[in-house]
Amino acid sequence: MIKNKRLVIIGDSAFAEVAYEYFTHDSEYEVVGFAVEAPYLRKMELFGLPIVSLEDLPKNFGSEEVEFYAALVYTQLNRLRTRLYATVKSMGYRPASYISSRAFVWKNAEIGEHCFIFEDNTVQPFVKIGNNVVLWSGNHIGHHSTIHDNCFISSHVVISGFCEIGENSFLGVNATLANNLFLAKDNWIAPGVVLSKGTEPGALYKALTPELAGVSAPRFFKVRE
Repeated sequence: MIKNKRLVIIGDSAFAEVAYEYFTHDSEYEVVGFAVEAPYLRKMELFGLPIVSLEDLPKNFGSEEVEFYAALVYTQLNRLRTRLYATVKSMGYRPASYISSRAFVWKNAEIGEHCFIFEDNTVQPFVKIGNNVVLWSGNHIGHHSTIHDNCFISSHVVISGFCEIGENSFLGVNATLANNLFLAKDNWIAPGVVLSKGTEPGALYKALTPELAGVSAPRFFKVRE
């Protein structure tokens, strides 16, 4: 793939490492460096590229030369990623997005800026995705659904048709939303939760923890040592 754009990744955590791999091997971007806020600058390079303080970003990479992606997960209900996205954008830098070449995104789906869409996502017709949204791998986003700004959808989540996901929300692995469901803002939906009705702002739905059986697995399967 021809590299005709240059990118600085904000962050140096595991997501930053993952973002580096995807941008490097499946996009038109050449990653040229990383940046973190000065109090968290603890190493000087990653993958042989410089890590600079966010405050000194303009001294190292001009806003006309590079774009940026803030590779942060759902810390503080997505507030950290949102803050750094807004901060760097206010410095005059243009936000980048990544959409995997192995994602299925229907042609009339609307996707905002500063989004990261991993492989095996299915984004059906008439879907609207706001700014600063992460779709980790393997999700189903049903037709006519809307995901508002600053959301994080983890893996193998099913969002059925005509759903609306409020801003800053998090949906855990294998969460399922029925048709025509309104998920309010600032919701935390734990892994495996199934929702069939709408929610209130700030709702937190916990997963049920399975009970430990009264017999061990080796005994149940008659394992002989």
